[in-house]
Amino acid sequence: MSLDLTTLAAIVAMMVATVFTRLAGSLLVRRLDLGDRAQKALGVVPPAVLMAVVTPTALAAGWAETVACAVTAVAALRLPLLPAATAGVLTVALLRWLGV
Repeated sequence: MSLDLTTLAAIVAMMVATVFTRLAGSLLVRRLDLGDRAQKALGVVPPAVLMAVVTPTALAAGWAETVACAVTAVAALRLPLLPAATAGVLTVALLRWLGV
């Protein structure tokens, strides 16, 4: 296996951009005095992003993926983002293991 410097540079650049945007957004929100409505609106952003990521899979894949996306959507209404995504992954793994 060889190391392609162009690929490594692209990966590092994407990592830096991701970390920068996450930190910048976090610092910006901390400096702003947000009202209750704005805080509630920001609270629904993670589930909305999760649904935007999993919806194409739900519509283009098999039944196991569609059911797992539905489980993820329902879990995202009550759970934080990581447990909701974990529920979806476990569901698709179980359904694939069962042969669905």
